[in-house]
Amino acid sequence: MNEADIILAAMMGISLAAASGFRVFLPPFLLSLAVRADFIEIDLTGTSFEYFDTNIAVILLGVATVVEFAAFYIPWVDNLLDTIASPAAVIAGVSMTAIVLTGSDPIVQWTIAIIAGGGVAGVIQTATVATRGLSTSLTLGTANPIVATAENIASVALTIVALLAPLLAGIFAIVIIFLMVRRWVRSEKQTNPA
Repeated sequence: MNEADIILAAMMGISLAAASGFRVFLPPFLLSLAVRADFIEIDLTGTSFEYFDTNIAVILLGVATVVEFAAFYIPWVDNLLDTIASPAAVIAGVSMTAIVLTGSDPIVQWTIAIIAGGGVAGVIQTATVATRGLSTSLTLGTANPIVATAENIASVALTIVALLAPLLAGIFAIVIIFLMVRRWVRSEKQTNPA
């Protein structure tokens, strides 16, 4: 991979990682589908990600996506799922970033995958957990389906943009992260004034 390809792949990976912070299984499902349909050309032959380009991977990820989307509409179950989804989102973010960077120098691939992919997925997932917790506390879970719908839309939109326009999606994901971190810092300053 040349430098331009690495930058585009990294932006795609970061965007997919951000999307997996909203929903764990949708971004890997759509990426697997795109790889399987040769919409995205990534040669996974002989890599540890070779399974990703199989029909069974597409089917299993598709089923997991539908179950995850439905489960987040059940109050209290959505909060329980967050305990599983938080580490899973980081793993998905790292994996998808590594997959799209296949063919680059392994040090570059895994450094970007772990730091950027895992970090972005973790930040987004943490924000969704906090939002859902707040929603549960304030509305006894009655507003959680609205939160789930917003998260579903964000995950679908960010994943599709990542696959079609990785540079734009990467910039958008970075802006989302920046805004979330800035909001968190402001709330911490208000909660704990120095």
